[in-house]
Amino acid sequence: MLDQRSVVAMLKAVAEPTRLRLLVLLAEGELNVKDVTRILGQSQPRISRHLKLMSEAGLIERIADGSWAYFQVVDHGSQGVLVRGLLESIDRSDAVFERDLKRAQTVKREREAAAQNYFRAHAAEWDRIRALHVAEGEVESALKEALGPGPFRLLVDLGTGTGRMLELLADRYERGIGFDINHSMLDYARSKLERAGLTDASLRHGDLYDVGLADRSADAVVMHQVLHFLAEPQPAIREAARILAPGGRLVIVDFAPHGMEFLREDFAHERLGFSSEQVREWLAEVGLDQVTARELKPSGVDGDGKLTVMVWTARLAANPATAHDKAGQRRKVEV
Repeated sequence: MLDQRSVVAMLKAVAEPTRLRLLVLLAEGELNVKDVTRILGQSQPRISRHLKLMSEAGLIERIADGSWAYFQVVDHGSQGVLVRGLLESIDRSDAVFERDLKRAQTVKREREAAAQNYFRAHAAEWDRIRALHVAEGEVESALKEALGPGPFRLLVDLGTGTGRMLELLADRYERGIGFDINHSMLDYARSKLERAGLTDASLRHGDLYDVGLADRSADAVVMHQVLHFLAEPQPAIREAARILAPGGRLVIVDFAPHGMEFLREDFAHERLGFSSEQVREWLAEVGLDQVTARELKPSGVDGDGKLTVMVWTARLAANPATAHDKAGQRRKVEV
């Protein structure tokens, strides 16, 4: 329960037009200061001050990401209850809120488009770019160990890129499906899989936030080096959990937090890595448990100039809790 001082602080913080607009915006997904200044048309110092006040009052949370920071509404504990109550009482058809939300969608689409343009320009070089981190053979070995031997009736690779995961894990699934939103990347992946003679693997154009498969249809889901390209990683994890069958396993491979800012401009990275604490929180929120984390840290003299890769593994219980049932909309699509 919140004490009187905390409740007053939260209500005072939201009792200002711009901060109320910020609360509504952040309820729709994480944003950084640069995003918000574009959406609201206000100066960076002014926006930063508003966000600082809201964070101190317990309305929102700040997630550090290199020299950037993303913000999201608090959705847990007694503070989350109060925030949800405030949001439920707001009429979002108000013209100001509608305009803000439309602008937010435009900003997010532009960010996603930047990543897609990068993929189109570098489709054939994708495997080579992975040389920025620890040896790919070591990463793939750790991923296979985390996934387990199978066999899996259906394995789904979200953000399949070059199709490498479908190729690597071909002996572990009866059927594999790779999803990617970039047509050029899919064309490249398709040619690779055809050359390898992998007739049990198929590729589909699809949004990682809504892949169109039936609930609980996949025995295994892989997300290999994809989350750092996404404006909103959490909804993608929620979608992965939605399609995961009881007892199924999700494996996420991505970078630990780092400070290589050039990756944003040169390689279209949205996020500079993820902490295990943040990933565990996201996985718990969608009903996954038995989370393990393995660190693949470069060694030797050259290690300082490379990235640490993390391999996170989680399972959906054989009798999943209600939290997972609410992870996404129910679908009846055949796979």
